Amino acid sequence: MASYNTGINIFMDIAGGKWKGLILYFLSQQPVRTKAFYELIPGITQKVLTDQLKQLERDGLVQREVFNEIPPRVEYSLTALGETFIPVLNEMCDWGNKYAQLKGLEPDHHIPCDHS
Repeated sequence: MASYNTGINIFMDIAGGKWKGLILYFLSQQPVRTKAFYELIPGITQKVLTDQLKQLERDGLVQREVFNEIPPRVEYSLTALGETFIPVLNEMCDWGNKYAQLKGLEPDHHIPCDHS
């Protein structure tokens, strides 16, 4: 079986999937505690969130910080490499909004695209 080690395949392996874009988007605004993800991304399951965060951490885009408190607090944020992804997120958001407008789709939530 052929392996396609091209930029788009690498990109999709790292950032593809249903939730990774939203996870990265919210982390690009501020660090997020685990519990807050469930409010920000309704419908995501604990298993999927944990898996996606572990993959993003393994790929070097997200860092996990555990605070020595009772109860323990875990917070996620973008790494320096993850911050280089912000312009990509802005472009994806912009394109999606233009596509929705062209197709007459009504977004569930308005999320501003240009942020850093």
